[in-house]
Amino acid sequence: MINHVMIGTNDIERSKAFYNAVLGTLGAGEPMVHENDTGQTRLFYMHGGHTFSVSEPINGEPATPANGSTIGFACENAEKVKELHDVAIANGGTSIEDPPGPREGSMGVMHLSYFLDPDGHKICGFCRG
Repeated sequence: MINHVMIGTNDIERSKAFYNAVLGTLGAGEPMVHENDTGQTRLFYMHGGHTFSVSEPINGEPATPANGSTIGFACENAEKVKELHDVAIANGGTSIEDPPGPREGSMGVMHLSYFLDPDGHKICGFCRG
């Protein structure tokens, strides 16, 4: 259903270093870097048929995180959920909510980790079982 997700950043080089490390744990390589006609730089991470993008805002206003939003990255196992979190924290992210680990709910057991990227976007590592 979703083709891509794009978030804004106030420091494209900081975001590139952060997401290269974090998404590298999931197998994503270097992003495609694109500068649009009005001079904003965008990063496109493509992996497994999905695209995650980071962009300098095209309207010239500061980038802000969306209140109430979470971007979830699928992980292959519980160890990868924790690794994603730990790499994020080691590269400038902020751990939030409960420590990485299993959560039991109406959908069964899920392994989750939550952190904020350097611009304050809420990110989740996720796997079932």
